[in-house]
Amino acid sequence: MSTPPTSDAPAFETLLVERSGGVTTVTMNRPARKNAANGTMWRELLAVFEEVARDRDTRVMVLTGAGDAFCSGADLGDTGDLAGRPGDPYLVQMRALADVALRLHRIPKPTVAKVGGIAAGAGMSMAVGCDLVVASDRARFSQIFSRRGLSVDFGSSWLLPRLIGLHRAKELAFFADILSADEAASFGLVNKVVPHDELDAAVDEWAGRLAAGPPLALSMTKTMLNNAMAVSMEQALEDEARSQAANFGTADTAEAIRAFVEKRDPSFTGR
Repeated sequence: MSTPPTSDAPAFETLLVERSGGVTTVTMNRPARKNAANGTMWRELLAVFEEVARDRDTRVMVLTGAGDAFCSGADLGDTGDLAGRPGDPYLVQMRALADVALRLHRIPKPTVAKVGGIAAGAGMSMAVGCDLVVASDRARFSQIFSRRGLSVDFGSSWLLPRLIGLHRAKELAFFADILSADEAASFGLVNKVVPHDELDAAVDEWAGRLAAGPPLALSMTKTMLNNAMAVSMEQALEDEARSQAANFGTADTAEAIRAFVEKRDPSFTGR
């Protein structure tokens, strides 16, 4: 039985955080700026990502934006406070931004980007840095950096070639074109495109299925898939063997086998 949604909004200046039924929804909340991320938002995102990673009750995180945007990227109107402490040298601030990207990547449970509008620059990088991307038919995506005289950041140089191949990645980064949701899906950047008024329901359905899944097994699967490009076949098989050995010692795998025999849905506890 799911718990009523709870909100931690008063704790944050730029984020809304709600928890319900094992799903933590993080909403970037600067709609007047199309959720452009200033230093405060990056610091708050880092704190929330760290909390989600630790929280036993969170089985899946949904990341989205308030209003008609997902995130339009870094707020370049406040270049004195991009991500680090105000006034830090740009390299120090960009390294602080990199910490946010890496923390998102390392969350040991499934993450879903719910994109209902523009996702540009670091905002697009953040969306595709999630494990799954669900977009409304109003969503748009752009690696806008070159139009601003900038090179790519927030992990795009690592993510995009792995997601869509080197030549497609260069096309997006060099030209900074704005892609429709369908175009982004055709590139392989989006898992599912739905009509705008069906976006909430589509994400709720996927998040609910993930939250009902086996937390330990999904976490190990995520880690192995994230590492796939960096290991040999032999190492991948060894990682699979160790993960399965760990799974067979859990109460969740025993429950799944009982449920299969009894022809019912399993109830996973993460133990």
